[in-house]
Amino acid sequence: MRTTRSYIDSNLPLGSSLELPDAIATHLVRVLRLGVGDELILFNGDGKDYRARIAEMGKRSARVDLLDATDVKAESPLRITLAQAIARGEKMDWVLQKATELGVSCIATVSTERTEVRLDAERSDRRMQHWEGVVASACEQCGRARLPKLVEPQSLSQFLASQQGSSALLLALDPQGDLHLDTLPEADELCLVIGPEGGLSNRDMAAIRAAGGRGLRLGPRILRTETAGLAAISALQARLGDWR
Repeated sequence: MRTTRSYIDSNLPLGSSLELPDAIATHLVRVLRLGVGDELILFNGDGKDYRARIAEMGKRSARVDLLDATDVKAESPLRITLAQAIARGEKMDWVLQKATELGVSCIATVSTERTEVRLDAERSDRRMQHWEGVVASACEQCGRARLPKLVEPQSLSQFLASQQGSSALLLALDPQGDLHLDTLPEADELCLVIGPEGGLSNRDMAAIRAAGGRGLRLGPRILRTETAGLAAISALQARLGDWR
């Protein structure tokens, strides 16, 4: 039987009773048809799964008793920061969801020279709330008990400046890159920059190289922005992470 896992942004003290947020309770009651006595897993991003039992349930409400906690070992030893150029609509949701499933530890949303999506402060706040939900849902599905850090939208130059002093290997996916998987140096932390629909411009690549980055070449074909990062993360997990 499939275990129900739900993310909750709350402390989860063992032995206590907890009223679930309306959205979670409604999902349990109306979609999953759970009832009093049924068990589920809650997690809040601290690396543990909390076993809970439904004690009370209404039409749109539920109260659970927290029973015990288990450490979850689902994080990759390879710490990957994905710096993804903001893509349109569902493409961005897809990247965030799958990158979370593939084990990245951080996702930075960036604007590059050819990024077509421009967000003002209000749109950025709304988009961040939506993206946080996408990431949490992906963790519910894939079994992670730690959410990857999600960095607010910023320019590529701001992101590169934030990486100064970092020990992470800085890479940009580039069909003309000088590195490929067989020549990658050993690393336990890296940062991967992925361009938008129009790709990284010469100025973008120059800025990345000036920051100490190098181009990573996966093959001769041009990959779409929603494919490129996921393909690269998969290859890097196989080469340096927990897929080998």
